Amino acid sequence: MFIKVMFGAGCSVLVNTSCRLVNLTAHLRQKAGLPRDATIALLAEDGNLVSLEEDLKEGASRAQTMGNSLLKERTTYVLIRIIKGEDMASTRYESLLENLDDRYPELAGHNWRKGMGTRCGHHEQSPTSRPTKGPD
Repeated sequence: MFIKVMFGAGCSVLVNTSCRLVNLTAHLRQKAGLPRDATIALLAEDGNLVSLEEDLKEGASRAQTMGNSLLKERTTYVLIRIIKGEDMASTRYESLLENLDDRYPELAGHNWRKGMGTRCGHHEQSPTSRPTKGPD
């Protein structure tokens, strides 16, 4: 059972979900260049958000839960980073796919926060920290 996960500047990865959820999330974090402690989810094309970290069935161990129990085969998902607010601040959801509005206009109404871009697993520098070319 495979799914397609999109992130960065048009990057995508084909993922076999017949594995433990722990391994699946570690693989996706590594491919997207995210830190180990980053909380992630997957946004389906129909607008449903699938949490890969929380809301597992009672009694089910996250370490033992299989990815194919949560994800629909042959579906394309967008990688989302969940940023939990401190104190009473609300949780934010950040799309890790650049130009989400252009690629999936039907999801634009969800007001996903645009994150720092990645190019197939490598974080780009912010515009202010990019080296600039001086006069030749």
